[in-house]
Amino acid sequence: MITLSRPGALAALPPLSLYVHLPWCLKKCPYCDFNSHEFAAADGSPPESAYIDALMADLEASLPLVWGRRIHSVFIGGGTPSLFSPAAIDRLLADIRARLPLEHFCEITLEANPGTFEKDRFKGFREAGVNRLSIGVQSFDDARLKALGRVHDSAQAMAAIEEARQCFETFNLDLMYALPGQSLADLQRELTTALSFQPPHLSLYHLTIEPNTRFANEPPANLPDDDTAFDMLDHLVAATQAAGMKRYEVSAYARPGHESAHNLNYWQFGDYLGIGAGAHGKISFPDRIVRTVKWREPRTYMDQALQGHATSNEHEVPLKARPFEYMLNALRLTDGFELSRFMERTGLTLAAIQKPLEQAERKGLLARDLARAWPTARGLDFLSDLQALFLDDESTGEATRPLI
Repeated sequence: MITLSRPGALAALPPLSLYVHLPWCLKKCPYCDFNSHEFAAADGSPPESAYIDALMADLEASLPLVWGRRIHSVFIGGGTPSLFSPAAIDRLLADIRARLPLEHFCEITLEANPGTFEKDRFKGFREAGVNRLSIGVQSFDDARLKALGRVHDSAQAMAAIEEARQCFETFNLDLMYALPGQSLADLQRELTTALSFQPPHLSLYHLTIEPNTRFANEPPANLPDDDTAFDMLDHLVAATQAAGMKRYEVSAYARPGHESAHNLNYWQFGDYLGIGAGAHGKISFPDRIVRTVKWREPRTYMDQALQGHATSNEHEVPLKARPFEYMLNALRLTDGFELSRFMERTGLTLAAIQKPLEQAERKGLLARDLARAWPTARGLDFLSDLQALFLDDESTGEATRPLI
């Protein structure tokens, strides 16, 4: 007797990561649309112990979704996770290890902002078990930092980077370009400063005006036009390559061996368990793929998590949405994706994407051979147009936030 498997069934589960969201910041930046909340208290510190209690309740309620699976990477994002003390991060990681099996060489990343930097703080994070730091520099120009609403200045940024170099073999610097009043010469000075620290990894983001931000209501003046922004991007690609860094993802540049394992898992349509206020997750099962979202407001999240109800909503990814959701991630990678991995991660055959692949090739947005497909230089420049070719009318694809 022949048993037919359910359409879209997965033969094997992908690697699993853990995302932990710490939602508080000293100040909400006017361009930021992430789930971050200003925290003001007499002692200047968030409710570390109570929030970690909620995180562990959230994690324990989520464990049945991932029984028997090992964690390949952990990312502690925000908000500004470096607001939490090294002692709190030490407790957080110890509590995670007590509940989940981590791979021996598990990458553990923590986001940090120079405005929360103090001597030996990064050393404390390293001793707690963090082995990769991502520093939100954004700019080395004091006037532009002020325009971006950042709480640090250039001197603090450089001091934080120096401290990170002493404590971490791998760290990332976040920089933004196409800033108000910025010229190509200004950008070159920023990049020269960044590269002088020989960072293993750079994340270079175009300043975009997102809905529901202060900049959406009060746009900054003198933003570079689209042609100038494209020239800036071309310059960044060439300059980082000359410095020995590879653009391996649309916004990520790394020296060999320093790519972000956590973000690669996102972009390769891997799984991730998300815990914390507003955290998103994607969990695969042999017969379905499920996306989860946790309560967004920190106090509501904490109350609900302690009652065993941290998840505010979840939905199964429809079969027709899987090609777009896969391509929304995989086409960000300059090396593209293996055709066999598409079938493995979605449970679909190549017939599901044959037509849009052909359309993308005809438009010069994509190239392929018998084993893989990848975006062309034009495809990376017009990434949204390329991804949209895989969009089905019933798709509800969700863009994955690149974390570092």
